Amino acid sequence: MCRNIKTLFNFAPPATEQEVRAAALQFVRKLSGFNAPSKANQAAFDAAVGEVTDAARTLLASLVTQAVPRDRDVEAARARERSALRFAPRT
Repeated sequence: MCRNIKTLFNFAPPATEQEVRAAALQFVRKLSGFNAPSKANQAAFDAAVGEVTDAARTLLASLVTQAVPRDRDVEAARARERSALRFAPRT
């Protein structure tokens, strides 16, 4: 579940609202143990996702670095390369 949470800080272009919310959703899913909560827990689940999204947005806006922002396309290519090596068929 948590493998889907990606680093969002120091990228060009910056993380979108959808990316921050998706990371928050994955985090709440991991904490709660629910992939999809029951109707009885839906309100609490949604509230938690909203609060974690707000906290993540605040964190990302507050962080500073001297490093040059990373390029999303380059990082995505590196991730695909690592995945191809990791899941390559064994001979």
